[in-house]
Amino acid sequence: MYRSFRSFFNRLANMFCGFLFVVNKKNIHTGSAYRYTVLSAFILFGACNSNPQTKPVTIPGEFTVQYLLPPPSPITDAEKEHLRSSCEAWYNTKLKSSRFNGGIVVAKKGNIIFEAYNGTGHPGSTDTITDSTSFHIASVSKTFTAMAVLKLWENGKLNIDDEFSKYFPNFNYPGVTVRTLLDHRSGLPNYVHFMENMGWNKKINITNQDVLDFLITRKAEIQNIGTPDTRFAYCNTNFALLALLIEKVSGKKYGDYLQETFFSPLQMKHTFVYNHADSGKVTMSYDWRGKLIAQSFLDMVYGDKNIYSTPRDLLTWDRALTSGLLFTPKTLEAAYTPYSNERAGIRNYGLGWRMNNYPSGKKMIYHNGWWHGNNAAFIRLLEDSATIIVLGNKYNQGIYHAKDLANIFGNYFGDAGEDESETARIVQSPVKKPAARTVRQKVPTTKKKVIKKSTVKATAKKKPTQPTRRKKH
Repeated sequence: MYRSFRSFFNRLANMFCGFLFVVNKKNIHTGSAYRYTVLSAFILFGACNSNPQTKPVTIPGEFTVQYLLPPPSPITDAEKEHLRSSCEAWYNTKLKSSRFNGGIVVAKKGNIIFEAYNGTGHPGSTDTITDSTSFHIASVSKTFTAMAVLKLWENGKLNIDDEFSKYFPNFNYPGVTVRTLLDHRSGLPNYVHFMENMGWNKKINITNQDVLDFLITRKAEIQNIGTPDTRFAYCNTNFALLALLIEKVSGKKYGDYLQETFFSPLQMKHTFVYNHADSGKVTMSYDWRGKLIAQSFLDMVYGDKNIYSTPRDLLTWDRALTSGLLFTPKTLEAAYTPYSNERAGIRNYGLGWRMNNYPSGKKMIYHNGWWHGNNAAFIRLLEDSATIIVLGNKYNQGIYHAKDLANIFGNYFGDAGEDESETARIVQSPVKKPAARTVRQKVPTTKKKVIKKSTVKATAKKKPTQPTRRKKH
């Protein structure tokens, strides 16, 4: 009886869907945004397909259907309270007490267990920061750029092992592939430095095309060009070029492609790619004193930065990545594979994602961001289904210590801090004899850095140090 009723309902729903598509098309042309939203949602909720997690179909030229993310998995009240109180204690003592200006969301299995916002969009004003305040997420933008490239790869539009010159024939850097751009093994120097050093007029904003043209026309003058795929070297140039690749392959502007592929279908309503039209409405950034940091000639390059978002929207992004709706397991495995193994240590990099492989066996997928006074931490503990997101627009190095919260979900680095965990991993890692000699020589240096860092922290309590304006993570 149940099967007969279900079959009848599905046939009726499929007949009705044809009518909905026609009406929806008509409403689009007549500008009825309300009906457009309602009808799209109806289709998603199963009128055309009884499986709510089936990847929805996009009709070219008509509209983009929204993704339905699976609901958060339940957790017990006791666990939720334990996690909430732990997060609150850390937030109050480590972040809020340091004049934090931003927002934090911590989630378990998709459930928000702790959320807090502090400060104002403009220090000294009354525009209180809320869950809809968009922050510049700096290099966390790289996670969107990378996954956009991998989406094109998954759809057969490009091959990540192709040389970049296949798509830009004048790019004369043999061995630089799409993959080596994604994993920071291209050997290319950082445009943030070399264009200024080579005489760029700082009164003129650099564009992505300018970066590419400089690499092509002035290659003979550029210093520090390395051999591709020999070592990891974090470089913003890579992702500025990848943004151009997205535009070349998709035939759309970078911001439009991300909007249509990720932001709109996932209803990330407060996430967007910055452009000149947004200059009057975005939340600016400030130094630790609350002094405005002016924009510079580097601010219009995108792909490596220039996405604005909120903690809640980034949680949606995390849930979408784990939902199985956006990417195949093969694509995600490629993204989260560590590619830089030439030196021992817990830190590594995948395709647009940083990762820590701790001695405990735990793995952290994450990305930090730092641009002007904007700081961002986007931390994903896939094994424990936990997410930690902190965004701020007044320089606060404490944001990067959000990783400490990982230990409330599992034994990530034990009682040691992350730097001590790194040192332990280097010492204990089994390596061949030649590499072992190199490692033994580096251990004291690593320990010195830890001691020095502690000294800096102690000094910073008296007088915080203002970072270099262009530095990014």
